[in-house]
Amino acid sequence: MFKFLFGAKDSKPEVKRETQRETVMRAQKELNDILAGLSPKAKITIYPEEGTFTISLPEQMPDEARALPAPAKPAVEPAASPAKATEAA
Repeated sequence: MFKFLFGAKDSKPEVKRETQRETVMRAQKELNDILAGLSPKAKITIYPEEGTFTISLPEQMPDEARALPAPAKPAVEPAASPAKATEAA
């Protein structure tokens, strides 16, 4: 009765599948946008015989510089639990 108001629920939304060319071009654009903004620049090594490449990123990324530092490790190791202490005795 209310199909004319709400539409039919039977139809699935159409999803456009990305071709391999579109996937590679999108990934290349995203990588170039990220790598262009790095300071210091990343080292890129290309392996033509394998058709691959690696990216050696700097020790600290620009967005990580704004993050809080990692918590310091305790100087003293915690004491052994009572169960372990009784086993050793």
